[in-house]
Amino acid sequence: MFKGKNILITGGTGSIGGEIVRQLLSMGPNVIRIFSRDEGKQFSMQQELTEYDNIRYLIGDIRDRERLSFALQDIDFVFHTAGLKHVPACEYNPFEAIKTNVLGTQNLIDCCLEHNVEKVIAISTDKAANPANTMGTTKLLMEKLVTAANLYRGKKRTVFSCVRFGNVLGSRGSVVPLFIQQALARKPLTVTDLEMTRFMMSISQAVRLVFRAAEASEGGEIFILKMPVLKIADLADAIRFMVAEERNETPVPIEVIGLRAGEKLYEELMTEDEAKRAYEFEDMFVIVPDSVENLTTWNKKGIPLTHRTRYSSLDEVLLTPAQVKDLIASEIGKQLDLLKEKS
Repeated sequence: MFKGKNILITGGTGSIGGEIVRQLLSMGPNVIRIFSRDEGKQFSMQQELTEYDNIRYLIGDIRDRERLSFALQDIDFVFHTAGLKHVPACEYNPFEAIKTNVLGTQNLIDCCLEHNVEKVIAISTDKAANPANTMGTTKLLMEKLVTAANLYRGKKRTVFSCVRFGNVLGSRGSVVPLFIQQALARKPLTVTDLEMTRFMMSISQAVRLVFRAAEASEGGEIFILKMPVLKIADLADAIRFMVAEERNETPVPIEVIGLRAGEKLYEELMTEDEAKRAYEFEDMFVIVPDSVENLTTWNKKGIPLTHRTRYSSLDEVLLTPAQVKDLIASEIGKQLDLLKEKS
């Protein structure tokens, strides 16, 4: 699908964007353009991927429509991973969240239509389902912009779809590296609530879903991976005991600090209204837009969702502590290896 194609990744130096780049390199693209505003991360990626001559590193911000338009010339596929993703940061800086997550996405849509891009896949979050904070609200509006773009594209070929993630293990801002750093520093692991549950997935799983969405999308869908659910307290327990065992120390304690601004006790990946127009596959759900009049294609591909009313971490069977330990074992190993390299 991507062989010989020109691909642009907004936020291409981030956790998800960077993994998309690494996996795409084995698929024979003509060129990959990394569009981001962090020159430091771009420099680090250049050092890591020096053997590839088909990567272009472009400094720019999706808030800047003119710069974005130059970057999109002759592009076939766009993976839109850029955005403000930290709940407290967006809660206390709502105008900045709007400028990036909403207005920046509108800039991208306009420029993709201008350059007749083939497909656009935008990365969203579970916090966009029944949002309770600024970040989730701006991401929901981003989804609405992206899916609605299929209705006013005119004769352009561009197909727009979204992928909705839960928490990604090891990504920047993930609780896993934070807990590991706290345990290594012999500090208490800060858990907001002992009953808090979250969906959790690996970066490689996330990127596989992105590629599946790019292949299957027809316009306006939201793709959701079926994901394991765990208690954050169980995650903290697993990390503090595993780090202590590795370093032959006593485990550090857990400190309950209360919910942060805008934070939810449970997360949803699909609401009751969305479930009414969703299709189920072995490893994911696909929410079909209201505007689709002929559902014949999706009726043939998947099973209409009739046995559940939503997809929430409150309803799912939780991973056992042993399963949580297995899930994060490799991530803890990576973090400890990095520590050894630095020392």
